[in-house]
Amino acid sequence: MSRQVRPKSRGVGDPFGTMPVSSWVAPVLSGLGLVVVLLVTISLLGVDLSFGTGGTAGAGGNAGNPGGTTNRTPAPSNVVLPEPEAAFEGSIVYAKAGNIWIQTGDAVRQLTSSGTDSMPSWSPDGTTVYYIQTTEEPGLWPSQGNDRRYLMTIPNLMSVAADGTGKPERLRTGKFRKKGKTWFYWMRQPVMSPDGKTFALVSDGPDPTKSDVILQFWDPAKNKTTIPKVSEVPPLGHQDPAWRPDGKVLLYVRNGREGAKGAPIIYRWDVVKKTSAAVTGPGYLEPSFSPDGRYITATRIDAFGSDIVILDANGGRELLRVTKDDASWAPVWSPAGDAIAFFHIDGQIVDLRMAVLDGAAPNWTIKETKALTTVSGLDGSSRPDWFIPADQLPATPPPSVPASAVPSASSSSSVAP
Repeated sequence: MSRQVRPKSRGVGDPFGTMPVSSWVAPVLSGLGLVVVLLVTISLLGVDLSFGTGGTAGAGGNAGNPGGTTNRTPAPSNVVLPEPEAAFEGSIVYAKAGNIWIQTGDAVRQLTSSGTDSMPSWSPDGTTVYYIQTTEEPGLWPSQGNDRRYLMTIPNLMSVAADGTGKPERLRTGKFRKKGKTWFYWMRQPVMSPDGKTFALVSDGPDPTKSDVILQFWDPAKNKTTIPKVSEVPPLGHQDPAWRPDGKVLLYVRNGREGAKGAPIIYRWDVVKKTSAAVTGPGYLEPSFSPDGRYITATRIDAFGSDIVILDANGGRELLRVTKDDASWAPVWSPAGDAIAFFHIDGQIVDLRMAVLDGAAPNWTIKETKALTTVSGLDGSSRPDWFIPADQLPATPPPSVPASAVPSASSSSSVAP
């Protein structure tokens, strides 16, 4: 029995097309250091990666660490080592060794134990964590005119109580059936809307032989998938959906290519006008809104590696370079607005760091950058997410761009999980 090979062609004539597509394909094509390239390559293959058991430092991967600690041994797969003075408001969820973990200050607890979990995100009220879990099942699908058997790696959209009570619940499966045959479609990066009604994610469902991995909305109450009419560069698709805190705008990344170089661009989807527009030029991905919706933190990629930046949410102008080490990515803005958490790689080990902002927007400075974990080997291909209870948040001004609160689109279809 052979491993599955992803169908990525638009047409049914080549369901096993060799053109690689996933939510990380654009950075592969760029001239990044090996930090991001490795993440991208592994993600293209649908394999979860924990840097705790291996990995490669990228260009500048040991930047900011003059002492050089590339030979450090990461913590065991069932351990996360928080910094003793890792104080921050709220809780951050992330993945390690295929399991979901929650960190609150210097206290860390493991939430799941399947070993195949990734891409966690919080529910709006902080009671639930959503994530993707993969399961292996036999499949039967035609190739070159003959039916062949495969061991499929099927993604499932899951939920679990954040306090650890109860069992994880499967909300939707990527298993796909057509004409008596069984295959699957990708589901990646699920994020729930602030009103708790609609998931944004990237997927090639409901029929993986006819779609790339593109932006979609899924209403779990109605079991309805809505596919907005937004541009893509076939077969590169989209990635990194991120809601504005009021739920009226969604950011996403349109993967692109400039010759042999990747060119990911952050776009915004206006859910009232049902239109999209570019926010940045090429070279930006993994956006996260500030609490007031006026600014974005994102990963900026170039030939040397990746760094964290702050951008103006309307024009995409770069306002602040948060890191300058060519080895940081996957930022998430604190709901309190005063800090940004992100991944950083040192040698072969991915850890969580936090940059504390000082001053008033848009003229921030970085007060300090501190480690939240140490030698922990977090899963660098799964972005962290941050939650702070509403009664602990400061008042914030309303977002600067008005729009409706309900995601909508011009093209829709119902999908049965």
